[in-house]
Amino acid sequence: MRVRPTLSWTPAGDLPPGTTDLAPVADALSAGGVLVLSGAGISTESGIPDYRGVDGSLNRHTPMTYQDFTTSARARRRYWARSHLGWRTFGRARPNAGHRAVAALGRHGLLSGVITQNVDGLHQAAGSEGVVELHGSLARVVCLSCGALSPRRELARRLEEANAGFEPVAAGVNPDGDADLTDEQVGDFRVVPCALCGGVLKPDVVFFGETVPPPRVEHCRGLVREASSLLVLGSSLTVMSGLRFVRQAAGEGKPVLIVNRDPTRGDRHALTRVALPLGAALTTVADRLGVPVDGRAPAG
Repeated sequence: MRVRPTLSWTPAGDLPPGTTDLAPVADALSAGGVLVLSGAGISTESGIPDYRGVDGSLNRHTPMTYQDFTTSARARRRYWARSHLGWRTFGRARPNAGHRAVAALGRHGLLSGVITQNVDGLHQAAGSEGVVELHGSLARVVCLSCGALSPRRELARRLEEANAGFEPVAAGVNPDGDADLTDEQVGDFRVVPCALCGGVLKPDVVFFGETVPPPRVEHCRGLVREASSLLVLGSSLTVMSGLRFVRQAAGEGKPVLIVNRDPTRGDRHALTRVALPLGAALTTVADRLGVPVDGRAPAG
């Protein structure tokens, strides 16, 4: 099933204002059982831009949609050329203070789980376990014909061999791993097929206009039901894939807390929205709770 992608959302004037008070976040975490829902904003300090906001990639870039990818060979060539280049940047990205703080809070038993809308794998690289990748992972590739999964690094090797000398300079890289290249830079980039059946390869991610697999959604709904509260980190909640869990938590009478610099589509369901940079905010909360991040002793 395909749905029309929601790329933007205009905040209403009656949304509650953001705050810099981290006390409600610290209180929720000290009680334990907190489910984290993270978005692109938690990875910006790792050099991966988010979609929205003043510097968001949607200001210059329209993400690939499932409809375009599956119906147009030209669109697939353009996507894979751009993604092949962008993958190099993703491969160099490292977890930042926000990812490391989430991992530390999890190790200390304060979290019930982590759901991420990101496809960059940085939560796992920081040490978080059992992360649910709501939108999949760029580290895997799936064949649309036979369903075989394979490592992205293997596809990268094959694309390198098929496109020797492909070294364009990108204007930027987007949260979906898609580098900004012109059609001239894409040129006659060669796309390789599935090594098993010759079918079309797609990154194992949920494109705009594609639905999250229902079993994954139900698993996440179960995590929300089991959690004491929901902590949203760096997500505008523009798309329903994440917003539905905020609505579910609020409907079940569970506190929703948001740390995001800009207003979000979930603000009216939240106990608070903290408008602070994520790395500093989460490290500060960890310090208050006596949780060392990266082996560093908490302040005080």
